[in-house]
Parts: sequence; C-alpha cells; structure tokens
Amino acid sequence: MYAAVMHETGGPEVLGYEELPDPIAGPGEILIDVEVISIEGGDLLHRAGDAPGIAVPGGSHVVGYQAAGVVAGLGEGVEGFSLGDRVTSVGMDGSHATKRVTLAGATWKIPESLSSEAAACVPIPFGTAHDALFEFGRLEPGQTVLVQAGGSGVGLAAIQMAKAAGATVLATASSESKLARLEAFGLDHGINYSTGPFSDEVRRLSGGGGADVIVDTVGGDVLRGSLDCLAYRGRCVMIGQAGRQRAEPVDISSMAGQNQSLMSYFLGAELFLSERPHALIAQLLEQVADGELQVEIDRSFPLAEAELAHRYIEDRLSFGRVLLLPV
Repeated sequence: MYAAVMHETGGPEVLGYEELPDPIAGPGEILIDVEVISIEGGDLLHRAGDAPGIAVPGGSHVVGYQAAGVVAGLGEGVEGFSLGDRVTSVGMDGSHATKRVTLAGATWKIPESLSSEAAACVPIPFGTAHDALFEFGRLEPGQTVLVQAGGSGVGLAAIQMAKAAGATVLATASSESKLARLEAFGLDHGINYSTGPFSDEVRRLSGGGGADVIVDTVGGDVLRGSLDCLAYRGRCVMIGQAGRQRAEPVDISSMAGQNQSLMSYFLGAELFLSERPHALIAQLLEQVADGELQVEIDRSFPLAEAELAHRYIEDRLSFGRVLLLPV
C-alpha cells in the first residue's frame, strides 16, 4: 500500500509519501481499500505531537482517524459485513493510506444513496457534535448555543443540529465571509472573533444571559472566553485543542456560584468503551443520506499531497471538510 508517512512529529513537512507493507485484518478487524480520507483536527494535533497517543514505532507512523472505502478483508469473528461492502470507519491511526485496518465496532455500512465522500466526513464530526449538544450539553428547545469555530466539521454539524432542536445558534469564525456562509446551515448570529472579545458579543446577543450550551473545539484562551459568557446553569463542552495553544490552568472557582459545568469530551473513548455511539453514528449517516443534515466539502487533495492538505487547514483556509484521495 501507499501512505502519507511520518518519521517524526512536527509541521506538515514531516509527511512523506511511501510504499509500506499491506496491513492484515486480525480478530474483530476489517481491512478496507480506502477511497476517501477526511482529515480531522486530531490528525493535525497528532502529527504535530500536540496530543497524547502518538508513537512512531520503528521510525514510521501513518496518522489519521477517519476514512471510507470498500471492505477487502474480514478478520476472525467479524459478522454483519461482507467483502465489497462500502463502509466508513474510525481508528486511532492509519487513515492516510490506500489501505487501513479498523475494528468492526468502529466501522459502518454506507447507505446506498450516500456518496463515499460524504460518508467519510460523518462519524467523528457529527457524532462529536451530537454528543456535545445532547448527551453532555443536555440542550433543550429555546436555549442558546455558542459554537466555537463554526466553519469546522464539528462546528457545521453542531450548528445544524442545534437549529433543528429549536435553539438560538451563535457561532464564531475568523471572517465575515465565513459567517455569511454559515447562515445557510442555521446560524442566527455570527461573531467575528478577530474584531474583539467574542464573550462580550455573546452576552449582548443573548440579552445578557449568556449561552446555555457551548461547544468549544479550540481550547486555550478561547476556552477562558467561553466560560466568561456561560449562562447560569450553563454547560461548556470542551473538545480537543484545535487552536493548538499550550494548555494552561483555567480558574473555575467562579463557576460554582452560577451552577455551571465544564466537561471534556472525546468520541474515541465513547466508541471503545460504550456501544451507544455506534447506533447513533449509523443514524446520523441515514440523516445525511436523507438530506436532513448536510456535509460541506471544501476541497480534495491527492494522498501524495497530504503535506499541502494539512497546511491548507492549519492556515485556516478551509470551510468544512478537506479530503485526501488515494489517486
């Protein structure tokens, strides 16, 4: 197989393109001929060495969480899948390749009417957004939601879901043009964080009350701002460190007086420790196939140009998903 291979952590330039031995599906695993790779925020963090869990065994590593393709092999004990099935998958690594192996429990059949390109973008962003809003954020109709980085994969999914649930939806982005594009996904009020403190604007737009649920994928100083505009009994769900700032201690002493909650969330833990998310993601794939939810694809790069694709995302040029194609 061919893959975007790294021999050390660092910037996008550490990604090369090499031929490696084909992986083999072990017990409970599925081998996939990859057709589409969706680059996730965690892929960039792992490549940079800014997230735990990265290892470069034997001097090489294939990064990547999420990819779709065709079942090419079934490990012992796998049921419910057949050779040739179109599937989308999640794993801790290995997606930036022409072949990858994942657990059957982290693989989903793609609905017949859904493209592999769209399906490749669903499990992590849409599963994360749904859990952040409802399982952990306990969103109710009529409440106010703030989505940080609205143009990201999680951001676009969260805006759609929050709007469909009857919430007033606020989101941040780095430009007025991105905010204008978010209106088509259900955004009520956009906040350009480059022009001033977003927390003040959240308070103003919410009549002083603040946001009941905040989905924060950025972290760092942005997380502090999120807590500053959290409503009474508000819930802030922290997902990763997409802002790539070094994590610093956050003073939460004032939250008790407002009965507020700060939670961290990682879909991977839910997938590997609970059966609940598997059915949820299958349902989300059906909703995308039915047109109830929309996947926004920004652009595609050949797998051999993974370095350029990662750099494009890090330069904040993307709106929606960036794909790699093993061509």
